[in-house]
Amino acid sequence: MGGVTPLVEARGLAVGHGGRTILSGVGLSLHHGRILCLLGPNGVGKTTLFRTLLGLLPPLGGEVLLGGSPLAGLGRSQVAQRLAYVPQSLATPFAWRALDLVLMGAATRLGPFARPGPADTARAEAALALLGIGDLATAEITRLSGGQRQMVLLARAIAQGAEAIAMDEPTASLDFANRIRVGKAIRGLAARGLGVLMCTHDPDQAAELGDEALLIERGGVLAAGPVAEVMTAARLTRLYDIPVRREALPEGRLHFSGPSD
Repeated sequence: MGGVTPLVEARGLAVGHGGRTILSGVGLSLHHGRILCLLGPNGVGKTTLFRTLLGLLPPLGGEVLLGGSPLAGLGRSQVAQRLAYVPQSLATPFAWRALDLVLMGAATRLGPFARPGPADTARAEAALALLGIGDLATAEITRLSGGQRQMVLLARAIAQGAEAIAMDEPTASLDFANRIRVGKAIRGLAARGLGVLMCTHDPDQAAELGDEALLIERGGVLAAGPVAEVMTAARLTRLYDIPVRREALPEGRLHFSGPSD
């Protein structure tokens, strides 16, 4: 997508902890209306990379840009205006209403002493309605199912108004039905023009939802590019250290299976 400024970009990025590099030479670009999946086994540094892209960890080399601006020069509110975050799950002892939680996203643009107004509430209500969960607005978050909580977190990210959303294994703790519901919601966000950066260890999910994939192995990037080109059986066999078969299903989706399937 030459000439178009990426929503999120990494150039020669090195990430790690305490000065010890875990991944290096990472390059990626996320654009409007696209879903980029960071795919790899547990323990290779996906979460560390994710936290660095969000500005929660400093890079050990290279740079991250949000909307063309160096992340290092942005304040937290400026980052929030460009990139929203959806965690893997929500564990809280506080019985917030779902609307209150979504309102936290709508209020990220406010100053430290400002209170949300009617426009912020309307934005939060619109985000819930967009996902078809407006009826959950007054429900206590602690009483919602895991799938409902995840949809509320998606609504909070939408209400934040950022053009890109980063999701850390958003369906990892969900059952089959809720994985499908949340997956459809993610595709819907991309269809509305948002860029989605999603961390996953599931090749089938990456193939189903992703437009592009970044395959991460220990030490760095194995391959990057369009899902159908990058996610070959040979590469996934190397990535997961087991024999992997790739099958093209009649509806055009890709399916991956291991030796026991």
